[in-house]
Amino acid sequence: MGEIVAAFAAAHAPQLITRPPDEKPEQLDASIAALRELGTILDETKPDALIVLGSDHLETFSPLNCYPTFGIVAGTRATAKFGGRTHNLPIKRDLAEHFLEELIERGFDMVYSEDAELGHTFSTPFEYLVGKRDIPVIPFFTNVYLPPMPTPKRCYALGQAIADILKKRPERVAILASGGMSHYPGTRKYPTPEFDFDYWMISELEAGRVDSLLNMTAPQLDETGNTELLTWITLYGAIGKVPGELIQYTPTWHHGHGFMRFLPRRERQNPPMQVEKKYGGFQFKNGGFEFYVHPPASAYALNRLLFDVRTDGGLRKRIIDNFSQVMDEYGLDALGRKGAQALVDVGQAKVVSDYAAPLVEAGAHPLQALMSLH
Repeated sequence: MGEIVAAFAAAHAPQLITRPPDEKPEQLDASIAALRELGTILDETKPDALIVLGSDHLETFSPLNCYPTFGIVAGTRATAKFGGRTHNLPIKRDLAEHFLEELIERGFDMVYSEDAELGHTFSTPFEYLVGKRDIPVIPFFTNVYLPPMPTPKRCYALGQAIADILKKRPERVAILASGGMSHYPGTRKYPTPEFDFDYWMISELEAGRVDSLLNMTAPQLDETGNTELLTWITLYGAIGKVPGELIQYTPTWHHGHGFMRFLPRRERQNPPMQVEKKYGGFQFKNGGFEFYVHPPASAYALNRLLFDVRTDGGLRKRIIDNFSQVMDEYGLDALGRKGAQALVDVGQAKVVSDYAAPLVEAGAHPLQALMSLH
């Protein structure tokens, strides 16, 4: 009978790999130390595989042709590339294929890939949590940035299905929810995360009041910069409403890095966080998705350029050397060209995110704008 022997959640901030000059090194080091501490749970429990519940930052999939609600890489190797690093880990293929078949039977329309190239959602934990450990992985995708997104209830149901499928298998597995907490990459709110909301959510999860997260809507998670918590909800579906333990929370200038462990249970190392004010005082507008919406059809050419530029070094050089020619090739209008100029101007940047606004104004998806600038 299969078993979930370890469960934890961790931020995957790309800055942990690239270490840009606008970050505080001591904050990055604290988050990396938390990832490494979570990695020691793998030594303690010795699972047969690590399920990574991740997302896509418009790195692997494009909203222009295919963007899955849920997906799984069920090939032989998991290849993640980011920030000059390449990770190539074995996939527990028989279990991955079994998940794919069983989840389809249970009504989950899973997208399947044999060899999709993974981004920093996976690179960061592969680098610092898995490290040099010889453990096969199973990469799962959830759409957390491109509405329509799955509802929290649907993510919870996915986790329940994963756990139920495991019961009929022999493997002992660990599960990582890769994502969170509050951040708004590429948007006007990027420099002002909702740290107080994060503190409140941590206090609820440490106290076992998991429904405080499960009862939120996807648009509310968007309001608080926490759509990546959908992967945490899937984790809870798999393990049940288990009280968590905070390992580290790092409030950087643009992102709350949260790290928690859930299984195996242990005597708590630190007293639980206590925040009495509901939502940490955050006031919801409940007006639907505000920060992450589907890019308009009029900006198709710009978003195609931004997707292509991230994997094509030759194209990046051509934009710098022959900007007008490339703009003509992609058919960008005047507004798109004005936005795309940021791809050149960012070469002088001290803070890369300062150059996202003209791209977003031209119709770029905020996250794709920021990641393309990086």
